[in-house]
Order: sequence, then C-alpha cells, then structure tokens
Amino acid sequence: MIGIIDYGMGNLYSLSKALERLGYSYDFVSQGERLNDYSGLIIPGVGAFGDAIANIRELGLEQPIHDYAATGRPILGICLGMQLLFGKSTEHGEHIGLGLLSGEAIRFAGDYKIPHMGWNQLQLTQDHWLLEGVKTGDYVYFVHSYHVRVGHPEELLATSDYYQDVTAIVGRGNVYGMQFHPEKSGETGMQLLRNFAVQCEGVLA
Repeated sequence: MIGIIDYGMGNLYSLSKALERLGYSYDFVSQGERLNDYSGLIIPGVGAFGDAIANIRELGLEQPIHDYAATGRPILGICLGMQLLFGKSTEHGEHIGLGLLSGEAIRFAGDYKIPHMGWNQLQLTQDHWLLEGVKTGDYVYFVHSYHVRVGHPEELLATSDYYQDVTAIVGRGNVYGMQFHPEKSGETGMQLLRNFAVQCEGVLA
C-alpha cells in the first residue's frame, strides 16, 4: 500500500489514477501518525514552495516524514514535491525545505519562456533500478519555473535540457524525486512509477 501525502497542494487525481492503472493500492494521508501504515510514500506538489512547506508543517508532517525516511522505506517526491525534499528554495523569498537531499531550488534565469512547460527528453546520468526500462532520449512532461541545483552530483540520476542542464530525477538511499509529472508522461512516466511501486512491494508497513 502506497501513501500519497495530501497537504492540500498535490495533483492527487491524476497520480492516483496512474497508480490504479498500474494495479497498485494507495491511500491519501494527511496525518503524521498514519505514515507508518504504508510501504512507500509519494509527496506530490503543485504551486509555491513556501505555501507547500508551511502546509506540511501546519499538519505536523515534517518530523513524521523524516522518521519515515529513517526506516529505509521508499519516498518519492514529484514536481514541487521533489523540490520540497531539498534544503531550501528561493521562491518568493528563502524557505527551508525538508532537507532529505542536499541542494536548493532556484528560479530559471534567462531570456526564454518561463515556466519550462512541455515535453523534454531525459539524459540518464547513471544506472539505477528506478530507471529500468527507461532510456536516454525518452520524453517526459515538465511544468516548473524553479529547478533544483543539487548539492551532491552523485544524487543526480537524470537531467533534461532547457537552455541548461535541468535536474530531472534524483535519488539517494531510499529518497527519490522527479521534477516532471510521471503521471502525465505517457509510457515512460508509467514505467518510472511502476519501478517505484515495485520497490515498495514486499516492504513491511
């Protein structure tokens, strides 16, 4: 059973439908004491970083998420949810994130269209079980104005290109993130979600 954290700013419908199509059970969860009921967690997100982390803290979810990560069970952040995994964001001021991964979210800066919106190709940077069945050149769907500058290059699993290298997939230990929306990224996105869900199988909740 996968827990989708509902803190009021996630793309819950399309994500839950994607898990249904893959045949995996899920619950929406917003109570910290319930996180340990699940074999894996997904942190979705659409909107502003500051509002999102404030909602997480108001719901008392920050420490339970850290406690859950310490158990070794898989956690996946999607879009804004990925950015929340990092140390901070400069979106509308400076905001401290969950700090499960090292780095920061910064705004795109240049004479080009912001947000970065649409289909872009992945460039895989290392072999990893999360990338099984996915190859360099596969397309995924992005919608974001801020991108992550990772603190440790070894946490970078894939990039994309939007006038610069853009962090697309990250991972360290049991904590993973995807800047794009896998639930809106066709078969490539479904494969990535499937890989995560398979990793959750057999994990004792």
